[in-house]
Amino acid sequence: MVPAEFTGYFAAAATAAGVLIGLLFVAVSLRPESVLGAGATAAGQAVAGSAFMALVNSFFVSVIALIPHTSLGYTAVVMALISLYNTFRLHRGLGRHEAGVTQLILALIAYLGQLGAGAILIFKPHDDVYVYWIAYLLIGSFAVALRRAWSLMQGRHLARPAESAPDQPAPAEPARADPARADPARGDPARGDPAPAEPA
Repeated sequence: MVPAEFTGYFAAAATAAGVLIGLLFVAVSLRPESVLGAGATAAGQAVAGSAFMALVNSFFVSVIALIPHTSLGYTAVVMALISLYNTFRLHRGLGRHEAGVTQLILALIAYLGQLGAGAILIFKPHDDVYVYWIAYLLIGSFAVALRRAWSLMQGRHLARPAESAPDQPAPAEPARADPARADPARGDPARGDPAPAEPA
């Protein structure tokens, strides 16, 4: 059960999450071909998907916390497991640069912390300390989502163009015979001199 003093916080968090989900769709619309469709890059889908998942997690935890006599622990655990699964699925197979290791670690810390706090709340539903934990972890989820959305707007998920190879020196042209240095014994074909007859 969520204490009554948290009602205002979770109401504001749910509203903020809903607004930010709408803004995320605007960010995706700036480069839809890199996030949606057959030609979308894996890095673009991971950035957009992880930002969306963080906001969805915050939205549903906050909304369900507003329902009277609801156990926040079960909600936090279920949403944390869903978020962890989608985070691993989106980042599986990505390189170090594409995955955004720092942001990925922060997201995992937030979801794992939420999972632990929710599990404790299931067994200790009247312990307000872990409600505070979840409230602060939701702020961390907002931070991860905003950082991902900003990366999406900047286009950091786009593949970098391959660096051009260093200029190779042009092959040297074959040397041409200098008519001035032609062998006098063989004549100069350029001037029409006949070659001397071979001895019998």
